Amino acid sequence: MKIKFIGAAREVTGSKHLLTTNDGKRILLDCGMFQGKGMETDSLNRNLGFDASTIDHLILSHAHIDHSGLIPYLYKRGFRGSVICTNATRDLCALMLADSGHIQEMDVVWFNKKQGKRGMEPIDPIFTVEDAVKCMELFIGVAYDRRFYINDKLNVKFTNTGHMLGGSVVNLEIIENGEKIHLAYTGDIGRPHNRILLPPAAFPQCDYLITESTYGDRLHPAEKETQENLLRIVKETCVEKGGKLIIPAFAIGRTQEIVSVLNDLFNSGRLPRIDVYVDSPLAVNATDVFRLHLESMNDEVKHTLLTDPDPFGFNSLHYTQNVEESKALNHHKKPCIIISSSGMMEAGRIKHHLANNVSDARNTILIIGYCAPTSLGARIQEPGLREISIFGVKHELNARIAKLEAFSGHGDYNEMRSFLSCQATDKVKKTFLVHGEYNVQLSYKEKLEEVGFKNIEIPASGEEFEL
Repeated sequence: MKIKFIGAAREVTGSKHLLTTNDGKRILLDCGMFQGKGMETDSLNRNLGFDASTIDHLILSHAHIDHSGLIPYLYKRGFRGSVICTNATRDLCALMLADSGHIQEMDVVWFNKKQGKRGMEPIDPIFTVEDAVKCMELFIGVAYDRRFYINDKLNVKFTNTGHMLGGSVVNLEIIENGEKIHLAYTGDIGRPHNRILLPPAAFPQCDYLITESTYGDRLHPAEKETQENLLRIVKETCVEKGGKLIIPAFAIGRTQEIVSVLNDLFNSGRLPRIDVYVDSPLAVNATDVFRLHLESMNDEVKHTLLTDPDPFGFNSLHYTQNVEESKALNHHKKPCIIISSSGMMEAGRIKHHLANNVSDARNTILIIGYCAPTSLGARIQEPGLREISIFGVKHELNARIAKLEAFSGHGDYNEMRSFLSCQATDKVKKTFLVHGEYNVQLSYKEKLEEVGFKNIEIPASGEEFEL
């Protein structure tokens, strides 16, 4: 059996890992979209690195677009195999992939107008909403901790990672030459205490481990400190300055988490009396999916439900439903909190809110998650930056830029090592580090070696290994 690392190899986006068994079966682990890579992004997404029609099965770790976002394109290019994932991942993908298809269509309209002015040929979107809808016919949802038999030589079990709703370790059992090979792909690893979801669960012993490394060189601050810091930023921005607090947040996971914290502050009477807007149609629909999967919620959320029927709603919280409501926020003069996607600020309504608010010194832009190095979210954090280009227009950067890293859904290096402690390191033949910047991966490799892991590889894009 061979494995080829195509995306998220020495970088944090575009997850794709291709397994080829000795009898010719081709199994793709994730099919993520590259995001935040500037001019390279489009060509990287259009060039899969393999023939889509030859893929027999796609096994999906979770629904985030950098792991699932090219499934409609895979379908468009001829893939007709099965997409196997957890039930919640399937439900979220039904929303997220269609939303991504809509963004592709809208972006191409804008891009082609610019192309036309330059006398250049128009381009087609990478995929459309129709492709996103059609590909959902291939999805098979599987409950956590239930072994699903794809055929007599291949089966999979999903175990919870706590990273996002439906996020899972892909535990593969492959029979080759009469022997069982156990391969575990962690996808993205969550925090031991998520504000909404159950904590990560131990997963079965593996022979080969593929694991993420996003925060492999750092530690997160304490959770209590994070909640207090959020409250302090709200008071400084909205009460003392009378400004707006703009929070770029991924529609799935981070939005629900920040709303849950604000809900707790509201219930305790500590949240100032200001309006809070969630301006993301996808986040509105995704929050309904969260409500459908209460079996994945942690004990704190379940306890909250005893006295608060909706942990994702309170009196001063408003979910905007249409473009007109979103545009109205541009002229909103009162202090408020606006939560909008996407978290890396590369697409979505957040870019409009940034364009309308970055030049006002009363406002704060609060980063609560990881931003890829070339994304707008990373550029806006550059020290000493005086202006920022949004939609090709330069804006003075007078707003305060703040960061609360502990809202990230990725575990830090101690949390990831603790999660991997369920593995007997002497039984793991080889470990592959993916989904991380190379210098971070080198640091994390040393930290894993400290706790007994050996034969650790950091594959480059396109590199192939025999298992």
